Amino acid sequence: MSGGSTPKAEEQEKYYANAATGIPFVRVQNLTASGILSLDGVKHINHETHHGLLARSQVKQDDLLVKITGVGRMAVASVPPLGFEGNINQHIARIRTKDRASSEALAAWLNTDIAEALAKRRSTGGTRPALDYPALRSIPIILDERIEREMRSAYDTYKLALDQADKKLASIDEFVSTELGISLPPELKNTIANRIFTTQRLDIVGWRFDPDMASYSKHTRTSKYSLSKLKQHMLAQPQYGANERGVERLDKEIPRYVRITDVSEFGELADGLGVAAEFSDSKYFLQNEDLLFARSGNTVGKTYLHFDAENEQYLFAGYMIRFRLNPATLLPTFAFAYTMCRAYKEWCSAIQRATGQPNINAMEYKNLLLPIPPLEKQREIADRMFEIRAQAKQIRTQARIELQAAKIHIENRLLREVIS
Repeated sequence: MSGGSTPKAEEQEKYYANAATGIPFVRVQNLTASGILSLDGVKHINHETHHGLLARSQVKQDDLLVKITGVGRMAVASVPPLGFEGNINQHIARIRTKDRASSEALAAWLNTDIAEALAKRRSTGGTRPALDYPALRSIPIILDERIEREMRSAYDTYKLALDQADKKLASIDEFVSTELGISLPPELKNTIANRIFTTQRLDIVGWRFDPDMASYSKHTRTSKYSLSKLKQHMLAQPQYGANERGVERLDKEIPRYVRITDVSEFGELADGLGVAAEFSDSKYFLQNEDLLFARSGNTVGKTYLHFDAENEQYLFAGYMIRFRLNPATLLPTFAFAYTMCRAYKEWCSAIQRATGQPNINAMEYKNLLLPIPPLEKQREIADRMFEIRAQAKQIRTQARIELQAAKIHIENRLLREVIS
């Protein structure tokens, strides 16, 4: 059993690398309760760090990885894919078992609610619970390979449902683009030849002379509808969000923040979102159909359209800009639907400034160029987009219910076997 450490972020050039040349550096967010290691968003360290500073925490394909530090579910366990070589930080324990089958069976057991409750009883610490090695070793184990098979089957079914929901959400881009008559070519590989472009002087947009802006401008202008800038449809000047000063959530009378981290890629708000606000300033209260844009960081360009909730008040937090649009010319629901298509995402990629981190300010959002169909068509596009999003949400919700039912069935059978 061994743990890792985290190289200093301020010395990135010394320790870290890119995906092409580096070794995967597994963190807690890469562990999943399905028992399968997720490599989405995984960081990478260089070979010198992997074989030097972190030599004792190297991970092979058959190792068992267990979360030992952090808030939320404790003792989440995963097994790497075949052929894997990587490393871990200090919040994960690497356990060498006798074979892959043992690791998978142990992961399946540790990911049950029964084992998680046993792990929490053994954890120490308040705001950041932790399992030391003796506590981890003391967790009782029911080692039954049937658990792994049944859990894997349940998670495979769950993943298929999520894939179906993701495909449905991905169809929003094609639907909106088709309805607006925007012709976007297939995405090309990132090669030198594909990064070379030519244009006519009359086609240069303002002061920008680069392939991203040239591509966005050209593709957006293929729309069958006339174009205008967002600022031509505003009821008020855009406003930046409030600095967060949170308190423990007590009841619905305390307004909550809507933070960009609470919003999904498709503008859905997380359940039980946000921290409660320590203060209430009415200028930050969200009104029905306020449109929010993320202004900086990795989420730049992400959007959220607010709808009033009964007996709930929300403030919008920093890193977001609020726009209030004139529904007589541009429906907020349609403007939001437009931000789900690739043409908008191309614009975000083209316009953002990498000053330490990606950034798009209020003035740049005001100059966002978008097609403006008749109001009836705007409503039709928006309604269909929300319908697709609702269908995907229903698929995900049903999948979670069925997965939980399968886990309860497996755990109840385990308890009966232990008692008998």
